[in-house]
Amino acid sequence: MKRSEVFFGLLRIPMDMLAIAAALLASYRLREARIDLIPNVQLLTEAQTLPSFEAFVRTFAISSAVVLLILIALLGLYALRATLSAWQEAGRMVIAVFVWLVGVMAWFFLVERELFYSRMLLAHATVFLIVFLWMGRVAILLFQRALMRHGVGVRMVISVGAQPPSHVAQETLMHDWHYEYIGHVPDFTALKRMIPRCRPDLVLQTDPNPQSKDTVTLIDYCRSRHIGYAFLPPVFADVPHQLQVERLGLVPVLRFQPTPLDGWGKVWKRLFDMVASAALLSVLLPVFLLIAIVILLTSGWPIFYVSRRVGERADGLVPVIKFRSMIRDAEERKMELLGENERKDGPLFKLTNDPRITPVGRVLHRFDLDELPQLFNVLLGHMSLVGPRPHLPEEVDRYSPYERRVFAVKPGMTGLAQVSGRSMLKFREEVQLDLRYVEEWSLLFDLWIMWRTIWVVLSGRHARN
Repeated sequence: MKRSEVFFGLLRIPMDMLAIAAALLASYRLREARIDLIPNVQLLTEAQTLPSFEAFVRTFAISSAVVLLILIALLGLYALRATLSAWQEAGRMVIAVFVWLVGVMAWFFLVERELFYSRMLLAHATVFLIVFLWMGRVAILLFQRALMRHGVGVRMVISVGAQPPSHVAQETLMHDWHYEYIGHVPDFTALKRMIPRCRPDLVLQTDPNPQSKDTVTLIDYCRSRHIGYAFLPPVFADVPHQLQVERLGLVPVLRFQPTPLDGWGKVWKRLFDMVASAALLSVLLPVFLLIAIVILLTSGWPIFYVSRRVGERADGLVPVIKFRSMIRDAEERKMELLGENERKDGPLFKLTNDPRITPVGRVLHRFDLDELPQLFNVLLGHMSLVGPRPHLPEEVDRYSPYERRVFAVKPGMTGLAQVSGRSMLKFREEVQLDLRYVEEWSLLFDLWIMWRTIWVVLSGRHARN
């Protein structure tokens, strides 16, 4: 471990102590002066139970500060080698402060058998603790980054192996301010020649093999010279998301989960789909009736068209419901139009001026109104509001194993590819966007895609496959 990492790790402790002292002092003085931080409003009266400042420090401030520091330490915020992002640190800091708040209230209510002597003081202290602790951590982070820009504390990394690191790993090593990437060497002999000149802090092996004498020799060499050793697991080179370190007994294991849409993630997404689809169906019922009447009057029965598409895990077909926007024998005439397919980069069929589309269908396509009945699919669990778009079996038969990863989740009415210029994207780019959604899913991600979908549809900056 570098000395700068130890220094900045230890610096967090006095900085947090200073932030806690400032927060408790400010909250006491504000309550003493009857200031409640609301401009031009004075709601507070003189505190009858507020102790003297000396008593406040002696009986509350010191002991509660120690408890809060212990909570921060238990949440791993004093690790000498920081592995959390700034947002993760901020989140854990908020958790520590609120646990401290609950502890204070519980102590006074259960042990002292009385309420805290000032609710506003406690409220101010909670807010100030979060703000001041966060400001202290940001100040340390900015100081550390300033030094790293001048080469102080940067971890020197060199990679070794028959193949260079993956693109994702190289991008991180070259752009993350924690590292300076020296370069890549093909074997142990070249590494030994490089080490005296560059003195790396970490050797990163790209082709580890526990049965290989070269790997064992490399590890022993790094150990004997106190150089950090790490390796990139080859089978996970292109799946950086959802990797978890577990143990099989005492043996460490890297486990890959294809998507966070598992366990509670899947439960929350399904609940969200059910509530949102039911609400949208009740609101859009007049629109459904109007579209059905127009289709019936202009092109007759049937009003709906059911397309059998490949569903989740690619182990079955789901009946995707749409308002009929094409002539009745559209499927039969598709074979005649295959030679005019505009999508030459993948298995999908696309024709801009498709002669099978009815005049009403063009309006429905323009605003994606023909897709609205898929809300029934969402309600029944065939589809989700957000996910990769469902495709036809004959198209999916031509998917590569890489492209079949999108079937880890349910297909969706809209998705990341749909709000990212789908008509301008190549098929592989669409797949990459869908895979990003599969591997990075969150409810906030779903909400953002749905919000973007509204604007994309209304602005007309999309095209249909």
